[in-house]
Amino acid sequence: MATRTKKQLISKIATKTNHHPNEVRVIVQSFLDAITESLSTGDRLEFRDFGVFEVVTRKQKIGRNPKNASVAIIIPQRQAVKFTAGKKMRHIIESINKKLAASSR
Repeated sequence: MATRTKKQLISKIATKTNHHPNEVRVIVQSFLDAITESLSTGDRLEFRDFGVFEVVTRKQKIGRNPKNASVAIIIPQRQAVKFTAGKKMRHIIESINKKLAASSR
């Protein structure tokens, strides 16, 4: 499995929709900016069949230095973005996993 970049995504959308890549770039960047802005104000974003983005609070916890396990490191409480896949996406991913598992047998 490969890592896809925003540039590759823009190119794929531009080819599929017959729009100029610069137009697609502006739309994709505007979409990402709107998501970031909404999450920064604490909003929850729900895209049916795709998934949900929401800001959650991660509790303070104690970590360990792998080189010196006796030294405890306090990891402070922080805000993080959580993504939960939607039903359609989960089913697609599960079917891919089943195909991979069947082909490795």
